[in-house]
Amino acid sequence: MKQVTIKNDCISLTVLDYGAIIQKIELRNKHNDLINVVAGFEDPNDYLSDRIFLGACVGRYAGRISNGGFRINGKEYILDSKDGVHLHGGKNGFGKKYWTINSVDHSTQPSVKLSYKSRAMEEGYPGELKVKVTYKLVGHSLHITHQAVTDETTIINLTNHSYFHLDDLKNINHYRLQLNSQKTLETLNNQLPTGNIIATKDSQFDFRKEKAIDSQALDTTFILDNNQDVAASVYSPVSGILMKLRTNQPSVVVYRPPGFAALCLETQNFPDAPNHKHFPSALLRSGETYINTSIFEFDLVI
Repeated sequence: MKQVTIKNDCISLTVLDYGAIIQKIELRNKHNDLINVVAGFEDPNDYLSDRIFLGACVGRYAGRISNGGFRINGKEYILDSKDGVHLHGGKNGFGKKYWTINSVDHSTQPSVKLSYKSRAMEEGYPGELKVKVTYKLVGHSLHITHQAVTDETTIINLTNHSYFHLDDLKNINHYRLQLNSQKTLETLNNQLPTGNIIATKDSQFDFRKEKAIDSQALDTTFILDNNQDVAASVYSPVSGILMKLRTNQPSVVVYRPPGFAALCLETQNFPDAPNHKHFPSALLRSGETYINTSIFEFDLVI
């Protein structure tokens, strides 16, 4: 397993070739202490037995797919499912593959570029898919760019699955969350979308104005307002760290693991989009390029 660290005057980033995993994002809190703001393992080999996708690039399809698969032009493609749910690309999705480190740049805007070639019908998905992910540090921000091309029409939905913990407390009830989202996807008990889109106004999922997370459970797809620059922000008054998120994706899945002091902000297309015609299309055709860009900007509020 290979490990690469890049840094500038504000942030240090450590990435693994296994799963294109973000192992560490280190920066200073309001007390000038250097802290790692993503959950992970100190020993890279521990990721080999990880089952919650810590820091990984997940795909081919981030999120859930129902009905045991999907159809393209009338042809059915069968995916591995558990209790009727296909999750994060299957048994051995992109988060469990060794990627190639193509370049490491240690300039004033340092970056790491990785790639992976997914053969046709890997995990049941059609088309040979060539994927690239670039991690780049620009000032106080981490830029993540996922790109992909295919030789045959397929579906794709990539994201980074980092678990952010902005301080050292054992819960995140005090985190203050704001989401530029007026709508969420209604889901069943297994978190599969019903297809219905519901308003967040005056509901438990109304984070249009910043408020404490408290004990709110979250495994929720928030549809982003496309007229807003900042999609989401999370602030810890304990560390003083404010994280702002910008993305070109239509939604962010906010996931709060039970009993785990961290929060995922997964920028992506809607879960189960291939099985809901009124959701944004997840199709990628030959000659097209898939691009998912996300910027995580860190600041101190003292």
